[in-house]
Amino acid sequence: MSKPSARKSTVISTGYETSIPRCAIAVLLVILGIAWMVVYINYAKDAAEFQAVPGIKKPDNPLPWMADLERWNYAIGFGLIFLGLTVSANKLTPLGRGRGVVIGMLGCFLIGLIWIVTFYFVSQGGPIPIMNDLEQYNLLVGIGFMAVGFTFATKWE
Repeated sequence: MSKPSARKSTVISTGYETSIPRCAIAVLLVILGIAWMVVYINYAKDAAEFQAVPGIKKPDNPLPWMADLERWNYAIGFGLIFLGLTVSANKLTPLGRGRGVVIGMLGCFLIGLIWIVTFYFVSQGGPIPIMNDLEQYNLLVGIGFMAVGFTFATKWE
């Protein structure tokens, strides 16, 4: 066996090459984006809300730098999620070829549409804390999911 043929990526039964590192990076970016927002909402958000109120003792904050970022934490979190989904739109991942492209494309389009519709139904003090914090920026989140859907659409054959 020659050296170049021994260095090939993993080949699944359909004959397509699969890059395990690319799949791992895509999953890691999505999980990291979700974790970033969860940590902000559960630990640093309370201190961020009390920064503007003078005379009130701020709660203890284990992550003061995260509280200083305020809404930018959502941009970082959703940006990581969108980047992870975009990385998964490559032909070397299962979502980047065949039926995976259709699933990724339609999934992102539907998530974006559902996000925007849900925002309009529960806006102004609804039960979803992320949507309350983002206000009109929820439209950007929904459009962001749809834009990632278009990256999948460019891979469709």
